[in-house]
Amino acid sequence: MDYKSKIRTIPDFPKEGILFRDITTLIKDKEAYSALISQIADSLRGLNIDIVIGPEARGFVMGSAVAYAVGAGFVMARKPGKLPWKTKHIEYGLEYGADVLEVHEDAILPGQRIALVDDLLATGGTARATAQLCEEMGGEMVAMRFAIELLELNGRDLLTGYDVESVIQF
Repeated sequence: MDYKSKIRTIPDFPKEGILFRDITTLIKDKEAYSALISQIADSLRGLNIDIVIGPEARGFVMGSAVAYAVGAGFVMARKPGKLPWKTKHIEYGLEYGADVLEVHEDAILPGQRIALVDDLLATGGTARATAQLCEEMGGEMVAMRFAIELLELNGRDLLTGYDVESVIQF
């Protein structure tokens, strides 16, 4: 599958100098989306994943489908104030600012095997923060999977020690 041809590139979004890789054009294509989810899920089979965690917002689209495909539960890592119950949170830097992610305090249980699934690996800040949050809660980050990786931003460097794979590289 030629995934790159399905991804729209938008210059100067969300700010000048950034080339935004828009995966919405890929996920609306039923064959491409299905193939992408299957490819990511296949890379996780045999790892005994209990929970797939997806950072807001496109991580929900990717992660929940992968969780279903591998027979795991799904946890949303949300922006502050979006979850209705007691939460754990982490602050982190990203490619164009800072952010906070939250999960319900009972979302990750000690000993659970976790896979992070997201649409994009850029600088690695969101993935690293999500892994740290899961680990602080007692989970084991077994794998990180991304639809797209922006190689020039060297996000993998921040994820040393983790099993990291991406399907599409720019």
